[in-house]
Amino acid sequence: MRVLIIEDDLDIATNLYEFLEGRGNVVDLARDGVTGMHLAVSGDFDAIVLDLGLPGVDGLCLCSKLRREARQDVPILILTARDMLDDKLAAFDSGADDYLVKPFALREVEARLNALAARRRGRVVDRRLCYEAIEYDPAEFSVTVEGKTVHLSRKCLRLLEMLISAPHRVFTRSELERELWGEEHPQSDSLRSHMHLLRRALTDAQGHAPIETVHGVGYRFAVSDGRQA
Repeated sequence: MRVLIIEDDLDIATNLYEFLEGRGNVVDLARDGVTGMHLAVSGDFDAIVLDLGLPGVDGLCLCSKLRREARQDVPILILTARDMLDDKLAAFDSGADDYLVKPFALREVEARLNALAARRRGRVVDRRLCYEAIEYDPAEFSVTVEGKTVHLSRKCLRLLEMLISAPHRVFTRSELERELWGEEHPQSDSLRSHMHLLRRALTDAQGHAPIETVHGVGYRFAVSDGRQA
């Protein structure tokens, strides 16, 4: 696995570098946001470890630029001392895939990076996304539930793809709206209306929809007990 570490703390950067390299990984290191951005867009990495408090370009800005300007889909693990919920939500909203608070165990960092890289490779081999009895094939824009075809609009399909791609992760309203409408500003109830249509279609097909509303934040796929949140 080829890993890029973007971390300004020398001790932390050195520990990560030596540990990951010693485990057989190819590791590059940047200690500021500008250098990190350059390496990230010019290199071919399997995963990025990204600090938030960076000189030059901060981690949130760098993550957002990689996703929305450079169109990079490399998995990004945020590694930071910021442990507030708002910080975590801002990181995910910027395009991060995982979030780990300092202090941390080096073996946990490695395990999370391996999982992120494996999921990325899996999407290349087989793009079908499954959750419980739901199966979505992005290549064919087809959805089946317990083998039965479910017809959805394009926007509902995109909502389903986001939610099913990372079960249990909370997708914020702004993140979902930006994915569906870009920089346009949808009507206030547009996202809720499409989410209602998606839930109703899944409920009609299997008796319940595993979509949970996280009040004041957004939505996620959660372990279902047969009831709709």
